[in-house]
Amino acid sequence: MADDIILVERDGPVALVTLNRPGAMNALSRGLRSEIVRVFTELKDDPDIRAVVLTGAGRAFTAGVDLKEAGQTGFALGADEDSKAINIEAAMRNYPWPIIGAINGFAITGGFELALMCDVLLASENARFADTHARVGIVPGWGLSQKLSRLIGISRAKELSFSGNFIDAETAERWGLVNRVYAADDLVPAAMKLAHDICSTQPDLLRKYKALIDDGFAIEFGKAMKEEVKRSVEHANSVTADAVEEARKQVTARGRDQQG
Repeated sequence: MADDIILVERDGPVALVTLNRPGAMNALSRGLRSEIVRVFTELKDDPDIRAVVLTGAGRAFTAGVDLKEAGQTGFALGADEDSKAINIEAAMRNYPWPIIGAINGFAITGGFELALMCDVLLASENARFADTHARVGIVPGWGLSQKLSRLIGISRAKELSFSGNFIDAETAERWGLVNRVYAADDLVPAAMKLAHDICSTQPDLLRKYKALIDDGFAIEFGKAMKEEVKRSVEHANSVTADAVEEARKQVTARGRDQQG
């Protein structure tokens, strides 16, 4: 990988992907954005990987677009092929398996948007979130203006986006932005454990379920309900009685184990 600005470690069906520009707070330079696209495109086609944990090295998840670089080149990418080559939103959206964001530190503006591209967010006690688009002079283009209000409510989203103020991990959990908050050293192990739990489900159904939730979230509720029924029927027609019985045994055994 180019200068090791992204690290990928495989642990069975889980890939731990670490943004590795700690000296620059993992700022999203064009090089790092290109590497994110490359890594998720390759993992999409990796038959052995069924979940990704995404985190950052050092004290930041990512501080967002590299403003030092943008101060020299501007925000525009230029050629259309360049825009496609480093479209991290499309690469993350097209990744078919769950992505767990392990937010270890600062997630600012474009870094906040990258966090929102994940399916599940867990946070370190050191995590801090801020949307400074209005202060930096950028219009969000990776989904923050639409996703954030749907997650935490329109009034809270406007407060964050209009002020550019930070919120801490505890507030993010209370507002429903992150699922849980962990001590710094416990964050990645907890995210990896959750990823392995997810990978213990049926692979075919896991992909279908992620797609169903994401596709339904993007359309109005009534249409989403009809789409669920349609896909449920299609899947049910492919399931045999023997498969149901085997799944029942596995779920029952796991329930007993979890009850101690």
